[in-house]
Amino acid sequence: MTVADAVAAARRIRLAVFDVDGVLTDGKLFYGADGGEYKAFHVRDGLGIKLLQRAGMQVAIITGRNSPSVTRRATELGINHLIQGREDKLEALRELLATHFPEWGEDLAGVAYMGDDLPDLAAICAVGLGMTVADACPAVLDKARWRTTRPGGAGAAREAAEFILRAQQRFDLLLEAPP
Repeated sequence: MTVADAVAAARRIRLAVFDVDGVLTDGKLFYGADGGEYKAFHVRDGLGIKLLQRAGMQVAIITGRNSPSVTRRATELGINHLIQGREDKLEALRELLATHFPEWGEDLAGVAYMGDDLPDLAAICAVGLGMTVADACPAVLDKARWRTTRPGGAGAAREAAEFILRAQQRFDLLLEAPP
């Protein structure tokens, strides 16, 4: 897909879906002596998600792992659509659409999905705008329609959010409007 094709696809996006490990984080897992799992999220990615929401876009997280840290981050960002513990991301996405957006039917053209590894590949290929991070696995880099210049967990989701908002000519309007 050319950049012009990716921009055209981004103009149609109504729902932006993000994977967590490797996209909203750098993919590292930290386990504490207390048995807790810890993740680091980039604050700029959070602002990018909030900008999408301010523009009226729906945002969701679909992740293969279950983590209280992800639940907390989704709550902080006001993300109402959180699906954890699902390896089949495309099936989870289809269920999300059927449950929360039945008026859209099965049309995935208005969906952007951002992932970084093999469990994300089917969803990346099925949606209107399949996106990935700069340090994704080779198969995902090969199939994604758009990729960031930044690695996962280092502002890649923010870069994707700005790409979509600029394609929809909403980014500058958001800068002018108070939060």
